[in-house]
This record gives sequence, structure tokens and C-alpha cells, in this order.
Amino acid sequence: MSSSGNSLQDPLSSHQPGEYAAHSKIEHFKDTHTSEAATNDALVIRRRALSEIDNAKFGWFHIKACLVAGIGFFTDSYDIFAINLCSLIMGYVYYANAEGDAKNTTPTNIDMWVKGSTQLGCIIGQFAFGYLSDRLGRKRIYGVELIIIIVCTLGGSFAGNTARGLSVYWVLFIWRFILGIGIGGDYPVSAIITSEFATTKNRGAMIAAVFAMQGFGIVAAAIVSIVVLAAFKGAVDGDQQNLDYVWRIVMGLGAVPGIIALYFRLTIPETPRYTLDIEQDVHKAADDIKNTIGGTKDTEDRTLLRSSTTQPEVQKPTWTEFYHHFKKWKNFRVLMGTSVTWFALDVAFYGINLNSSIILQAIGFSGKGTPYHELLKTSAGNIILNLLGTLPGYWVTVFTIDRLGRRTIQFIGFVVLLILFCILGFAYHQILDRSVAGFVVLFTLAQFFQNFGPNTTTFIIPAEAFPTRFRSTCHGISAACGKIGAVIAQLGFFQLKNRGGKNAFIPHLIQIFALFMLVGLVFTWFVPETKGKSLEELSEESERDD
Repeated sequence: MSSSGNSLQDPLSSHQPGEYAAHSKIEHFKDTHTSEAATNDALVIRRRALSEIDNAKFGWFHIKACLVAGIGFFTDSYDIFAINLCSLIMGYVYYANAEGDAKNTTPTNIDMWVKGSTQLGCIIGQFAFGYLSDRLGRKRIYGVELIIIIVCTLGGSFAGNTARGLSVYWVLFIWRFILGIGIGGDYPVSAIITSEFATTKNRGAMIAAVFAMQGFGIVAAAIVSIVVLAAFKGAVDGDQQNLDYVWRIVMGLGAVPGIIALYFRLTIPETPRYTLDIEQDVHKAADDIKNTIGGTKDTEDRTLLRSSTTQPEVQKPTWTEFYHHFKKWKNFRVLMGTSVTWFALDVAFYGINLNSSIILQAIGFSGKGTPYHELLKTSAGNIILNLLGTLPGYWVTVFTIDRLGRRTIQFIGFVVLLILFCILGFAYHQILDRSVAGFVVLFTLAQFFQNFGPNTTTFIIPAEAFPTRFRSTCHGISAACGKIGAVIAQLGFFQLKNRGGKNAFIPHLIQIFALFMLVGLVFTWFVPETKGKSLEELSEESERDD
């Protein structure tokens, strides 16, 4: 019996405690490495599946994604630019009985706050929607910002004086502040969705094309104002109070492209990268890739993806995880670079437009006349300015960014702008006195190199340079820093331009803008070149050694 009992004894029971511990370590080592191997295999499958998107042919889905996102930016810029024209028109309606120079003119402080309210709202929207897009998903958020824009655009067009207390300007301020939240939300969400659906080869051009729709929105606002003014010419010549209809129609029509795009935004699929990296739903990710690429059958990579059961332990992003990631200098310097360069650019981008009235006067599109003719000339002049510098700059970037690189274009832009602002700032009066045409050329070149330069690249790089779980949050932070610069320019520098006399301080402001271009140039060194790299390669670079 003892012999039989010994034969059934657990083999490990005869080993010494040290031998048993060693055996346990060996088994644990095998289990760990088996698990790691399975995880690594899953990661390889995921990367191979996502490479389908990176290497796909440019097709209808990519065009659709650009159009759906681009129409939002068209609407954003229309709304932002339209208020400049509407504020001019409102002066003829609400200050028609004022005396002296105040007649037919919206007071400076009121004009400043009505325009600046949108930028203030943008800061909140960029932070909030950037975070929510990472936390809740791109698809779940996409469209909400457009609903806000549509509702507030229409609401603002019906603004009026309240029975007690609030004037039409204050009501408009409230509507446009909330509108700014929607416009701000559009920045990170549209940029990230376009980036995550794009092919590696065309990603820069796709994001740049979305952003370039701003140029068309600006021109469209001026064209619509001309058409509406022409339609009301007889009524306005008879009674300038009929301009009250004009500004409301011009503003309200800004909701039309948003309404057209809303259905497509609400029905766009979730990006496969978010589905894989955050939601960890391999079957849904395979479907999303299929919807993106097209075709009726799964490829081998998608079949492997559907059969994958081991998922890496990736959780939804938290602020604690964000802190631990960006407390490392190699990660923080990228966020610092994208934020500071955008901030520096926007100070000058919004500030340099303080010269627009001088340019319009120089090219013969400003001056006294009937309300109809004054407003018509202002709108036409703005079209010319944007066709000369703004639109060409945007689209030269679209066609060159995937060849020249983001960082290269940003360097070129900041260097040229630094030189131009130094010339304009230190020789301001000499240039205006000797050659108005020369001043117009320099101003137009500045507009061109802002858009073929950091105005576009500061939008693109944050949509590529960060890991999926932080990508939208970081884009929102970078964009909000830019809008803080815009607020400083519109609400701060605007107060300084008449210091010492009308437009007397503008040369010094341009010198300050040159300093900000130098800051942007220095901090561009912290920004990575993202050209030709997949989002996974860029993410792995930021996470290496984490």
C-alpha cells in the first residue's frame, strides 16, 4: 500500500521548498511571456489592420470626410467674419441719430466686445470638446458643436432689445459667446476625425483642405452681404433703417451650410483608431475600417482582427494618466511647442487686421457716401484682400505640405513674417508716405505667409503628434492657447492702437507682432515633423520608454 500510495504522490511534494519556489517562478515566467506574446500578436494585428487606412487609395470616403469637416469650418469663418460686416451695418441702424463722428457708427467698446465674445467662447469650446472627444468618442461628440453653431447663428439674427435692461448688442453678445463654444468645439473634433481617417500620404493635404475652407467662408460672407445689400438697395436708399433686415439676413444665412452638413456629421462612423485603442471593440473596428476603405469582403488583416481575443490594457483617458504622460519632458515639450506657436501666431494673425481699414482706403474701397455705397465698397474690398493673400496661402499649403513638410512650412512662415513685420513696424510711416502700393504688397505678403505658414500648420501638427487617447485633448489645449492670443489682440491691442492719436500706436503694435513671430520661430524647434509617418509611428515615438 505504501508503494501504491507513493506512486500517487504529487511529484512536487518530494521537492524541497526552494525547489518548489523555483518551479513556481518558472511557471509564472512561462505564463507571463505567453501573455506578453499574445498581447504583442494582438498589437501586430491591430497595426496591420490600421495600415489599411494609412495605405489606402484616396477615394470617395476621404473626399466626403473633408467636405463634412470642411463645411463646418466654412460656417465657422462665415460667422466670425460676418459679424465684422454686421457690426458696421448695425451702426447705421442703432446709431443713426448720434452726433458728430459717432453718427452711423457702432461705439468702439461695444464693437470690440461683440466681436471678441466669439473668441472667448471658442476658448471654452476647444478645451471642453477636445477632452470630451477623447473621453466619449469622436462620433458621439461630432455634430453637437454644429447644432450649437446653427442654433446660436439663428438666435443671434433675431436678437433685439429687451423690455428692460439688455440692448440688442448685449443679447447678441450672449448668443455669440455660446456660438463661440460651438465653433471652438469644431477645431479639435474635425481635425482629429480627418487625421484619423486620412491616409499617411495625403493626411497633411486633407487636414489643410478642411482648414482652408475658412478662406471660402470669409469670401462667402462678403459676397452674401453684397447680394443682400443689392436686393435691399431701393429700400435702404429710401430709409436706412431697412438695413436692420440686411444684417439679420446676412447673419442668419450662416446657418444654411451647417444645416446641410449636420446629417452627415451625425452619421459619420467612429474612427477605427478610437474604436481599437480606447473602446477595444475589434469587431466594430473591423466594420469601421471596412466602411472607410470600401469593399464587400474582409481582408486577411481584418479577418485576423475579428478573431483577436486578447486586447491590450488600454483604458479611457484620465487626467491622472495625462499628467503622468506629459510630466516627461520629451512629451511635454511637444505640447508646449504646439501651444506656444499657435498662441504667438494668433496674436499677430488677429492683430494685423487692425490695418484693414488703411488697406481698404488705399485701394479705393473706403470713403464717405450713402450707407448703401459705403457698405458695398467695404464688402467688395474685403473680397479683394482675401483673394490676394488669404486664399492663395491656404491652397498653396494644401498642395505642398505633404512634400515640404509641416515643420518646414512653419519655419518658412515665421521667418518671412518676422522680416515683414520688422519692415512694416520700423518703416511704417516712411512706406505709407512714399508708396501706398508698396504697403499693400507687404500687407498682402504677410497674409499669404500667415496661411502658407503657421496659421495652417499650427492646426495640422497637433492633430498628428499625440497618442490617440490624448490627441483631441492636446489639440483643444493648443487651439485654446491660440484663441487666448486672439483675445489679447482683439481686446487688448485694439485698445492701444489709438494711443497718442488715431492709429498712432499701430507701428509699435506691428513691432510687437514681430517679437511674437520670433517666439513662434524659437518654439517651432520643439514641434516634431510628422510628414510621412503613420499616427501609430508618431504615438510610439511619444510613448517609447514610458
